Amino acid sequence: MPRVRLGLLAGLVVGLVSAASAQDATKHSFETRFEKDKPFYQKLTTKVDQQLKVQGGSEVPLKHEQTFYFKWTPISQDKDGKWTVKMAIEGVQFKMDIAGQTIEYDSTNPNPTGASGNPGLTDFFKNLVGTELTVTFGKGMAVEKVDGRDELQKKLAAVNPQMEAVLKSVLTDEAIKEMVDPSAGVTPKEPQPVNGTWEKKATLSLGPIGSYDRTFTYTYKGKDAEKKDLDRIEVKPSLTYKPPTGSGEGLPFRIKGGKLETKEVKQGLVLYNPKAGWVESVRINLVLTGDLDVTIGSADSKVSLTQDQRTELETSATSLLPKK
Repeated sequence: MPRVRLGLLAGLVVGLVSAASAQDATKHSFETRFEKDKPFYQKLTTKVDQQLKVQGGSEVPLKHEQTFYFKWTPISQDKDGKWTVKMAIEGVQFKMDIAGQTIEYDSTNPNPTGASGNPGLTDFFKNLVGTELTVTFGKGMAVEKVDGRDELQKKLAAVNPQMEAVLKSVLTDEAIKEMVDPSAGVTPKEPQPVNGTWEKKATLSLGPIGSYDRTFTYTYKGKDAEKKDLDRIEVKPSLTYKPPTGSGEGLPFRIKGGKLETKEVKQGLVLYNPKAGWVESVRINLVLTGDLDVTIGSADSKVSLTQDQRTELETSATSLLPKK
């Protein structure tokens, strides 16, 4: 009988261990995997459609679209598992339409004509192209350190010295760390099973423009129904705006107060490629509405704002720059 009980106990232990192992095997972390000297590429596009209405005035439509082309090159991995990776901006495209007037720039054009309608933008975007940042990734592929931020600030401030204070307040350590995360912030702190949910909260500071408190809620849904080799993660984003507390140094206006928020939360989508070890694509749509109290010169005005922002990210083993 003791042997029978021992056998039952052993069987129970083995069964529990096997079940736990099977459960752990179904959990996913969605980390970016690096391979020394093997680059990968990303294309990040943001489209913004705004409707501005100054109190007592007419509506002013504003649309702008910008695309950044990135190259990521893993350089080395130390004994503690930390990776050093170089991120380079290969190209930039920008287009803005303000009440029918178009301003655009395209560094990927073999014969770029500059930023039509605003020559000052030409040098700004030219200085972005070719920028390199060296990133150190720690445990869980979290961004630990970024080298090259000061050089980037100097390059951009050289275009318009009056904007130096604004750039320093916007290009903070935290903002740069977020910009150089190839996983787009999706990686959870703990591996997740199917239907597992996790949340990421952060504050995006824009200096004299104000800040946004952001909450992204992710849910892993298993394999995508159409692209069956990819993991599907659904995301619900929410933003709340906070006015700045400073004087608005470096800007031709000052935001004194107001409230903007996402009253309609739209579901976004992240597809992760477990074979390649990267986020294959991201689609996020944010709609902000509200009012701002703005001072221009000595005049105070209330501005109503509706903003529809769509962000798309694509990852590839080959450059995503348009073929010339």
